[in-house]
Amino acid sequence: MNPFQKSLMRLFAAPRINMLEDYEKVRRLQRGLAAPRSLAKFRALDVTSFPADGKPPVPLRVFTPREQRRDDVLVFFHGGGWVTGDIESYTPACQTMADLTGAVVVSVDYRLAPEHPFPAGLEDCYRIARLFLEDPGAVGIDDPARVVLVGDSAGGNLAAAVSLLLRESSRPIPQRQIMLYPVTHFDHDPATSPFESVRRHGEDYRLTNTEIQDYFELYVPDPEHRRHRMVAPLMAEDLRSQPRTLIITAELDLLVDEGEAYGRALADAGNDVRIERIEGALHGFITLPRFARPLRTAYGIIDEFLDGEQGALAGGAA
Repeated sequence: MNPFQKSLMRLFAAPRINMLEDYEKVRRLQRGLAAPRSLAKFRALDVTSFPADGKPPVPLRVFTPREQRRDDVLVFFHGGGWVTGDIESYTPACQTMADLTGAVVVSVDYRLAPEHPFPAGLEDCYRIARLFLEDPGAVGIDDPARVVLVGDSAGGNLAAAVSLLLRESSRPIPQRQIMLYPVTHFDHDPATSPFESVRRHGEDYRLTNTEIQDYFELYVPDPEHRRHRMVAPLMAEDLRSQPRTLIITAELDLLVDEGEAYGRALADAGNDVRIERIEGALHGFITLPRFARPLRTAYGIIDEFLDGEQGALAGGAA
């Protein structure tokens, strides 16, 4: 990008807020921004999972595409640093996902930190994944192979952790998973991070070093626990037997290097992986209006992946 383009993109950088103190304000702002777009008549149904093992039920919102082109069911874990985001603020993005993929999307309203720190949100996502994979008939699915785990940012982290936890628990795992600019590592301090993108993009654009470190403080208060493989999947020593995976990263995102590193680690463990990087894209582009170029490019790649087409391991800019 030339200097003018970079300056223009910085206009869309996240405001410098104190997430440790202002997360509730951010939640309200996100819902408010989504509300005008939610006035459209979305084809959505709210349902609630049954409580299990003493855990509370998990709200779900099911989105039906205008034209259903495939039988896949995309079980979606939203982003927001495990602290913000919910099925309300992600309703426009999920309806777009349903329409552009032609598949049913199930948005999971997992519990958020700091009210419910790790592993509460992961437990909710794990329970819902098990429901869809182990008892698909109960949710109207005739074949668990149709279930695809999808997540963006912290939701991508949760998708990775759920797949690892399913395998470690000897449970059925999904055949496919899609991670959009996922969090896979615990260190986002420019002085110590092993990833150059943390230093290159951590102050200028949509997500900042300070913001993501605040998220980690709220989600996993004990710094030592942030190295756990269910918090930082890139720290897992055994990544074998994972689903066929698509990882899509954003060029101007501080998470771009760690997301692609996780894809390479999965491939090194013998998994089928496709990695794609969207040029000029910022973190969070999946929530953009559906005419936005990064979003349209990403959904073209997602369509190919869902259709079974393979891609280069190293990814390449799209």
